[in-house]
Amino acid sequence: MPRNRSTKIVATLGPASSTYSRIFELAEAGVDVFRLNASHGTQAEHAERYRQIRAVEETVGRPIGVLLDLQGPKLRVGTFAQGPVALKTGGRFRLDLDLTPGDGGRVCLPHPEIFQSLERGHDLLLNDGRIRLRVLSCGPDHAETEVLVGGNLSDRKGMNVPGATLALSALSEKDRSDLRFGLALGVDWIGLSFVQRPEDILEARELIGDRAHVMTKIEKPAALPHLHEIIRLSDAVMVARGDLGVELPPEDVPGLQKRMIRMSRQLGKPVIVATQMLESMISEPSPTRAEASDVANAVYDGADAVMLSAESASGSFPVEAVAMMDRIVRRVERDPLYRRIMDSEHPNPEATTPDALSAAARQIAETISAAGIVTFTATGSTALRASRERPTVPILGLSVRRDTARRLALGWGIHPVWTSADIESFAEMVERASLVASQEGIGAPGQSLVVTAGVPFGTPGATNALRVISIAPNDGTPPLVDAARKSLLEPV
Repeated sequence: MPRNRSTKIVATLGPASSTYSRIFELAEAGVDVFRLNASHGTQAEHAERYRQIRAVEETVGRPIGVLLDLQGPKLRVGTFAQGPVALKTGGRFRLDLDLTPGDGGRVCLPHPEIFQSLERGHDLLLNDGRIRLRVLSCGPDHAETEVLVGGNLSDRKGMNVPGATLALSALSEKDRSDLRFGLALGVDWIGLSFVQRPEDILEARELIGDRAHVMTKIEKPAALPHLHEIIRLSDAVMVARGDLGVELPPEDVPGLQKRMIRMSRQLGKPVIVATQMLESMISEPSPTRAEASDVANAVYDGADAVMLSAESASGSFPVEAVAMMDRIVRRVERDPLYRRIMDSEHPNPEATTPDALSAAARQIAETISAAGIVTFTATGSTALRASRERPTVPILGLSVRRDTARRLALGWGIHPVWTSADIESFAEMVERASLVASQEGIGAPGQSLVVTAGVPFGTPGATNALRVISIAPNDGTPPLVDAARKSLLEPV
């Protein structure tokens, strides 16, 4: 049965949520896409979680998306000879390439590409922004800095360089290994971390091909001048507020979040809002009111999905966190203000037949009070165009490709269904749309459906037909998706 909400939920799996029973509980509580975080856990652990997700998918009978989130090029300092050191405000501290363990005056920074990008006056952030240094002078193998904000610094703490575009690939050697692993496993989405420029996405696409879809994480200020092109080249976008909030003033992040969501919607790309959404539920059974408002605001902004990280991966209340997020989303979407916001911000369709038909499908469905919009789609583009319109009715996305059906689990308002056979005629299209809509709980006999498809059938990206049909009485025909569901656990 379809969710009684349009905004989707992404949840991260980890030590608190790796068993079949827990993943099943999370799916039942509202998860549409599961995230495997390559920054934590081993490949063997992620492979087992993936296997359990697909077993749960078979049980619940609906496509579930899987995102493998790559770690990205983490910048870390080296080690200290005598344990943690205290950096005092106003003091001096040196960063260099010397692998000798550090002390209170220096430490190794084993990233020569950083020194190539530094300039006098650049600020450096250590330990998630708790410590701030300013570059006084620098060379190809060192940087002399002043401590602007002091604190304790220990082995291998992370570093951010907010004022520079670093000569780093978005894919480290670990990322490339994890990417090969994820593609062999059959994940649906690859999350690219620390993207700085459009070329980072092109580099990843050369390796990924058509085996998965690219989700770009916007978390570096260096990406902002290229934001439109980065989103255009991506299949989906994640507003990753963690590192973005470290490198930018906190007051800048909310406006950027809205800008990224709006731009993603205009370009027809699914967009996720992530990081610390229900942070207190890592250890508490209910969120703060501010956290509830944070989730609600992302929904009011029109995000396709909201995401849980540590709350579901390592927290004490993973299922409760998903259920709470589900409740917040449903409550927002029942608010008349939400509908007015969605109706006031329909992106202008491009001058193409598929875009024109998608806009028309929404208008017709709302005018005649149709039960839903049905899209027949090979690649998912038809359903995502319909999703961009934010219609008042559910979107039934039918595809004979299971990877497409799983991809559509992320799209706003889309109820994806993997069918067992393609269609070859208009008559078959009408029959299939009517039957699956009835079986999936989208509408009742006699209600109208607005159907879009491409002719000739099965041609990717060729949406050129729109038809209004009525749902026929169910004659007891076995569900058309059963044959597909029985094959869900086959190797990909």
